Amino acid sequence: MSLPGTAQADSAAMAHALALGRRVQGQCWPNPAVGCVLTREGRVVGRGWTQPGGRPHAETVALAEAGDLARGATAYVTLEPCAHHGQTPPCADALMAAGVARVVVALRDPDPRTDGGGIARLRAAGIDVTEGTLEKAAARDHAGFLSRVQKGRPRLTLKLASSFDGRIATGSGESRWITGPDARREVHAERARHDAVLVGGGTARADDPTLTVRGLGRIAQPVRIVASRRLDLRPDARLMRTASEGPVWALHGSDASPERIGALDAAGVRCLLAPLGHDRHLEPEGMLQVLGAAGLTSVFCEGGGAFAASLLQADLVDELVGFTAGVALGAEGRPSLGPLGISALADAPRFDLIDSRAVGGDVLHRWQRRG
Repeated sequence: MSLPGTAQADSAAMAHALALGRRVQGQCWPNPAVGCVLTREGRVVGRGWTQPGGRPHAETVALAEAGDLARGATAYVTLEPCAHHGQTPPCADALMAAGVARVVVALRDPDPRTDGGGIARLRAAGIDVTEGTLEKAAARDHAGFLSRVQKGRPRLTLKLASSFDGRIATGSGESRWITGPDARREVHAERARHDAVLVGGGTARADDPTLTVRGLGRIAQPVRIVASRRLDLRPDARLMRTASEGPVWALHGSDASPERIGALDAAGVRCLLAPLGHDRHLEPEGMLQVLGAAGLTSVFCEGGGAFAASLLQADLVDELVGFTAGVALGAEGRPSLGPLGISALADAPRFDLIDSRAVGGDVLHRWQRRG
């Protein structure tokens, strides 16, 4: 067993805190999914994670569980304790009031309302603060929150499920099912880890998806988003019919008719105006900025091909998740991506492989934006 206060013990306790935070990824936006562990004399006395909806914060939950045992304890927090008054008092103040002796922080909070302020308050109160424990792992876990704060947009993951030769359907349009049931279950898990699931209008019209999470028990459904410039969506689409069962948003351009906006609004769909690009299509960066302003930190995009290509062209894809099946459909099959306008290999978007494994009879491969 690691001795309390050693680097090894700090890393083990922070890994525990990170695992707790991952429990609520996709369920607490616009707040980050923070984990907190309180230890005293090498024993865990309190655990907490950001609650669904964003409150209470992880530190508050862990302190409540620890009670009087928090006095003199060490708090391990995956993101710097907040220093600003919002709907709840600052977590830095709560740690001070509880008599915590030491705080170990994985990552500083870039939110200008905190950004070092929480750590400064703790140190000013005489609390020993250690920074940077498992910082890289925390930066990955909080990547969506960091993206919204620093770039104004949510982190974007693009999913592609295709045949061995990169096709998503036969030439006649048949696509169910290229990948197997295990891969489809993994897709539902990916949806659950994100704040929202996004598709283009073409996919919404052709596939009539619900985009819900199924088979994972009772969890909060992600926001389901369709990007359609004119909102020319089927009025009887399953997305519209299930808007009361989980949030549905529609991104549209200035040329969407008031009648269509009104009809969707009446169905319980939140309509969000997004800017148009020079080609009169919805501008990809502008769409994500709108979603960031609405509070989203992570978005899971499920196509279609032209929409996915536009996001890649705009250099907005932070992660690729691919599911490849052992079937070949040939050149007459429909490609997984639309044209990218690439004439030189050096201009192609590049990603680094971070995971590859078998999922049932298919292969999952995960790629992260290079640099």
